[in-house]
Amino acid sequence: MGPGRLSWSLLRCCRRAAAALGAPGCLPLPARPLSATAPLRVPLRPPGTGGGALWYGAAGAGGDEEGEEEDEDEAALEELLGPSPLAPGPGAQRVAIVHPAVKWGPQKSPLTTAELQIAEAVALVDTLQNWTVLDKIIIPTKNPNKKFVFGKGNFQVLTEKIKKLPHVTAVFLNVERISSLTKKELEGAWGVQVFDRYTVVLHIFRCNAQTKEAKLQVALAEIPLLRSNLKNEVSQRDQQRGGSRYIMGSGETFLETQNRVLKERELKIRNALEKLRRKRALLRTQRRKCEFPIVSVMGYTNCGKTTLIKALTGEAGLQPRDQLFATLDITAHAGYLPSHMAVIYVDTIGFLTDLPHNLVESFSATLEEVAYSDLIVHVRDITHPETILQKATVLSVLRNLNLPSHLLDSIVEVHNKVDLVERYKPAEENALAVSALHGHGLEELKQEIEKKILTATGKKILTVNINLEGPQLSWLYKEAAVQEVEVMPEDGTARVKVIIGSSAFGRYKNLFPNSKIFMS
Repeated sequence: MGPGRLSWSLLRCCRRAAAALGAPGCLPLPARPLSATAPLRVPLRPPGTGGGALWYGAAGAGGDEEGEEEDEDEAALEELLGPSPLAPGPGAQRVAIVHPAVKWGPQKSPLTTAELQIAEAVALVDTLQNWTVLDKIIIPTKNPNKKFVFGKGNFQVLTEKIKKLPHVTAVFLNVERISSLTKKELEGAWGVQVFDRYTVVLHIFRCNAQTKEAKLQVALAEIPLLRSNLKNEVSQRDQQRGGSRYIMGSGETFLETQNRVLKERELKIRNALEKLRRKRALLRTQRRKCEFPIVSVMGYTNCGKTTLIKALTGEAGLQPRDQLFATLDITAHAGYLPSHMAVIYVDTIGFLTDLPHNLVESFSATLEEVAYSDLIVHVRDITHPETILQKATVLSVLRNLNLPSHLLDSIVEVHNKVDLVERYKPAEENALAVSALHGHGLEELKQEIEKKILTATGKKILTVNINLEGPQLSWLYKEAAVQEVEVMPEDGTARVKVIIGSSAFGRYKNLFPNSKIFMS
């Protein structure tokens, strides 16, 4: 009897969880996002096969009334997820990137340089299909928050440079956010569209969003931009038309009417996201019943999170992409630790320096899943010249998510891509050096994850003496992770090493009070 029998206990657990949702059974499907619209998924592959594909309990068919409600919800969602008025359009963009280099003062970051910041801006543009970088321009400034961003002389020099660029269609001003007034003035001076980081990152999110939840969160992030554009539009109307600002017979000004429409749209989006959040909470409850530990894998965008999860699980269907924000929806993947304990690795959205607060807040519904993890693995691209700044960015976002203190205190830090650095040794005492691509350091990482998971979940590693004629062995295969079975045929007993959760351990002691138990 070996640990391969574990798969049958997981199969039964999956069927019970699916039945709780009204499902007829469990069907194998390709791995997909862990969104509120996705059905329950638990791992069913036995140890030794590399973990990998997740199986799903399909949601059961409800009554006619439920079907009608779902159709209404679908129609309302489709209305909210229509074409975005803020999308730059499907055509090609030939972009000049302009970076305001702050020379001194509180706005100058000591952990980076203007050259590295503009390199990240280039990577953002390269992520978008049919967008190309025509030129990269670094211009010094004392205060990037003023109306024209730059001083008068530098602004004039910059304007001449932009107008000399052949076939330029847009300028990407590498600052977090510019006001609608500044945008209007710059577009008037340069004669092309002007984008800030908020606009560019939001467009990347828009292009990469696959699930309805991700698309709704993008739509929510657009609301502040729509409000800003509305004020600019009203200002232009007042200047051009003059006279009464009231819409005929309504008693409302144009601004009041459009603000009301935006508020109604925001409320609908938040309500739709709340419905999806409640569904996801139900699925989370079902996963908890099966007691599978959850490991959230987090890090700066393009640090190798997906590659690491593929290496840990052996899931062939995972296809990492070398681009920023390739992962936008949270996805879950099954793997096994050295003790054959099944875990679920959650792949999360990557972070970025100067990612606007509104953008992070819009994706709080997705990031909420992290708070319910048993462990966080923080992946760092140790080859990146800004790796220290990237670490600070990720930890800052995690702190702002109001995560439980035990999660923040137990983070496992992984230094990835060490195959590209000769004789690399982590400077941090508890960091683990790993090459997800080549498999270096994975066993040490799995052992560390297992140690932290046992502490976080209260699971225990036990050895129990059982009578082979009794039901104990069958019960343990069903309710725990059986490690080893040492049969002693002379007296018909066996020593069984298991990993067992606290609740299951309590049930075992109640059912088999005379069983001998040895703590490992």
